[in-house]
Amino acid sequence: MIGLGWPSIIRLGLVQSALGGIVMLSSSLLNRIMVVEYALPAMIPAALVAWHYGVQISRPKWGHNSDVGNRRAPWIIGGMSLLALGGILATDAMIISAAFPVTALILLVLAYSMIGFGVGAAGTSLLALLASRVTPERRPAAAAVAWIMMVVGIIVTAGVAGSLLDPFSTQRLALVAGGVALCSFLLTLAALWGVEKDELVSVNDVSRPPSDFREAMREVWSDPAARRLTVFIFVSMLAYSAQDLILEPFSGLVFNFTPGESTKLSSLQHMGVLVGMILVGFVGNAFKGSSIKMRPWIFGGCVGSAGALIMMAAAAVVGPGWPLAPTVFLLGFANGVFAVSAIAAMMELAGRGAKRQEGARMGLWGAAQAIAFGLGGFLGAGGVDWGRAVFADTGTAFVAVFALEAVVFATAAWLALSLGKDGATAKAGRSMMGATA
Repeated sequence: MIGLGWPSIIRLGLVQSALGGIVMLSSSLLNRIMVVEYALPAMIPAALVAWHYGVQISRPKWGHNSDVGNRRAPWIIGGMSLLALGGILATDAMIISAAFPVTALILLVLAYSMIGFGVGAAGTSLLALLASRVTPERRPAAAAVAWIMMVVGIIVTAGVAGSLLDPFSTQRLALVAGGVALCSFLLTLAALWGVEKDELVSVNDVSRPPSDFREAMREVWSDPAARRLTVFIFVSMLAYSAQDLILEPFSGLVFNFTPGESTKLSSLQHMGVLVGMILVGFVGNAFKGSSIKMRPWIFGGCVGSAGALIMMAAAAVVGPGWPLAPTVFLLGFANGVFAVSAIAAMMELAGRGAKRQEGARMGLWGAAQAIAFGLGGFLGAGGVDWGRAVFADTGTAFVAVFALEAVVFATAAWLALSLGKDGATAKAGRSMMGATA
């Protein structure tokens, strides 16, 4: 099987851009419009976003289906179509919420279920395709390309959609949502055209994955390296996501930032994430994509994230005199380093074993990530609410939450030290066998 070249890797990155654009529509834009323009309780969009993460527990099943079928593209296209339709339905349901609240709520739950299933099917199959078709030395850069292009897709979609929505009206919103969904789907079709044309379908029953889903997952879970990576992803992504919903409120409540200044601060964090991702993408090639040699980057990113969160806790104590912007940039940079190096390790470990189970493995890790994201966002925001109710000073509440996040990131760094050890042992064993043969 021929490894994908850079043009094909970049084309697959465009699929990530398309996916990120629709997710931005449902999780960010509609979230804001529900609360501000439609005066809905904030818990409604928060619960819907959490629900879309919850249904992504189905990721292992989607990945296994693509393993058994020997083709990833149909599952990516099917997932993107479900995602696009879910985005349109969510927009239409929100528009009718004032006149038909019960019907709208039912349709919103259905729409966010479609969004979650679509992200699971398309995202898992896309990562499995990259894991199975990208050569090991290109995997760190391929992981960086995929995530950078997803962030770019979110930024571009947000900018274009935002400009087209002014002055706001429901008609404009419906047209913009439909346009984003249609363009994302067409971009996916164009990006996937011919990518799997040289795919070799195995006729060797030994190398084919089990057709039974439960048997396939038992085999994946029996691999100690897969189990350790699953635990690491859950813990690290729990810490990563817990800060998402509290950074802008923190800057407003403790540093008295205006909404515009808070948004700029969030953009600075994303810029740091991009710089960290680009760094790993460029220099990661020197490590040939090995999960063992990527381990220092994963460890360093987690330790850096923990250190930056300790600095954020100090910022909550000091207040406006603290250099908040550099601290937030450092946090984003460390997050970007750990995230892309961890994804590169996932892509490398997904191809391990005699059977073709990249989809099932990526699905397992994707499910762990989705559950952690849903839980982390809730715990981070809930922790701040609890702290503000318990402590007299608002800054103290943020100190407690940031400190706990730092502890979780430090735990993830400790877990990262064990990643890839089984792979190293197995490789050494094969080398010794080869030497004695």
